[in-house]
Amino acid sequence: MSRQRVIIMGAAGRDFHNFNVFFRDNAAYDVVAFTATQIPNIDGRSYPAKLAGSRYPKGIPIHPETDLVKLIRSLKADQVVFAYSDVSHETVMHKASLVLAAGADFHLMGPGTTQIKSRKPVVSVCAARTGSGKSQTTRRVAELLMARGYKVAAIRHPMPYGDLVKQAVQRFATYKDLAAQDCTIEEREEYEPHIDRGIVVYAGVDYERILRQAEAEVDVILWDGGNNDLSFYKSDLHIVVVDSHRPGHELSYHPGETNLLMADVVVINKVDTANQDAVMAVRENVRSRNPNAILIEAASPIFVEDPAAIRGKRVLVVEDGPTLTHGEMAYGAGWVAARRFGAAEIIDPRPFASGTISKTYAKYPTTGNVLPAMGYGDKQMRELQRTINRSDADLVLIGTPIDLGRLLKLNKPSQRIRYELQEIGQPTLDEVLAKRFPAR
Repeated sequence: MSRQRVIIMGAAGRDFHNFNVFFRDNAAYDVVAFTATQIPNIDGRSYPAKLAGSRYPKGIPIHPETDLVKLIRSLKADQVVFAYSDVSHETVMHKASLVLAAGADFHLMGPGTTQIKSRKPVVSVCAARTGSGKSQTTRRVAELLMARGYKVAAIRHPMPYGDLVKQAVQRFATYKDLAAQDCTIEEREEYEPHIDRGIVVYAGVDYERILRQAEAEVDVILWDGGNNDLSFYKSDLHIVVVDSHRPGHELSYHPGETNLLMADVVVINKVDTANQDAVMAVRENVRSRNPNAILIEAASPIFVEDPAAIRGKRVLVVEDGPTLTHGEMAYGAGWVAARRFGAAEIIDPRPFASGTISKTYAKYPTTGNVLPAMGYGDKQMRELQRTINRSDADLVLIGTPIDLGRLLKLNKPSQRIRYELQEIGQPTLDEVLAKRFPAR
């Protein structure tokens, strides 16, 4: 039989992982192209030969997803593999219809063909949607494991926005490591909170190599999932976070619903700020789809440096970028803090938006009167800084997990908004972890 010609649809994460673990050395397939979406500045590049292996001496080109139908025909593709996340079921099937109409098969790859087995115990923390509170849940799990005497490494879902060869295996233990590897705002938002707690973070492109290096220095691998994707590793305890602000999304997004169905533990987050009817709806959805999962309810309480300084001010709110974009939230912790602590006005950032920040609003129209902290590279970080500085706000509220004031030169006062996971009632994450990880 002739080899199957494959195009992988992705966003510089799951697509590369699927290739590495299944297609790279598989003589039954030829991967003829990747397509890219969601992440800027990826298309037009290539998956480099040094990572693609001996079967691909020229590497593999990465094209815009908008060229997919043309690529299927010109490259005579037999299969298209869908390999990115945080999209509605309806969107996935629209993509499938497009592929089928162009003459190729449409495939989704599951855990059986893409997960890697670790030699150490793995706790995975994933989510049903971006912005559900997965990051603070991961931090909470890490702290509890460390308190029990275990050395933990967090392996983060990929965000390889730069030189893919240099980023094949990344280890971050200090802020200097972040600077040395030219981390973007999006990367820093995920890595810095772990580093602040003394947790080593791994990330990159080749997750087999990453895992083997991490195993050599820790007792427990903590998979820090992103973009509501599935874990890249076989998990001994799979924790999934769902968002009570978006009832029903836990059943209608890919692969968030798969995460829910596979979960050992489901954390229903933000129950303190959501409508109680919404909380009940999420609870019933979880119980109906995965009745064996342990259910934990939690809040993400907000902390600010000086609440009195917010009262009466016209504020510009900066929120976590992915939460607002493909996470489809209209606001985040910064907006909640502005309302709670008496801001006179939350100003609309759109009139001040610069460059690709303006394009972000056009691409993601559900974004509310808040500024997404887009920072995929130096140019976009400068545009974010320019947008903030051009605004006529009295105060900037930064609802991202890092202090943007340390990375950007702002011409007005700012305050950080912090939020951590807080379980409500029982069971707690500590009680769940105690059954599998006894204190040392």
